[in-house]
Amino acid sequence: MMIPIPDQGIQSLEAASWSGNWAWGIPLIVVTVVIHVAGLGLIRRVTSRRNREASLLTVAGATLLICALHAGEATIWAVVYRWLQALPNFRIAVLYSLNAMTSYGHINFDLEPHWHLMGALEALNGWLLFGLTTAFLLSLVNRIGVPQEENSEA
Repeated sequence: MMIPIPDQGIQSLEAASWSGNWAWGIPLIVVTVVIHVAGLGLIRRVTSRRNREASLLTVAGATLLICALHAGEATIWAVVYRWLQALPNFRIAVLYSLNAMTSYGHINFDLEPHWHLMGALEALNGWLLFGLTTAFLLSLVNRIGVPQEENSEA
């Protein structure tokens, strides 16, 4: 079954030049991925100094640092949204950015129509960043080891 699309939306998409969306979105993706990889590298360096007895604290600490990293990257997008006047204020821009990056999709704020593609590009960016985070956390858990029960068979 096809979902009807209002004519106004189609006309807006056709009339809008998406070149600005790509010009801002792709560099933002590159910048945030570079920041993320550098941040994960620093977190790896810090967590490699921990001993195995502190493995739960190591994973918890790394997770908190990674959350701060994601928040910082979403804030970068929010700053650009405000600079472009795509959203009315910084608070809404941060909320929109976190929403787009996580693909949560439950807020009632929209970018100005000619910036809609940027929201989709930020969602793509979120997938990349969360993929890197997942790989990092799996690597961290494998590196520090997961405590196993002793084999009771002897």
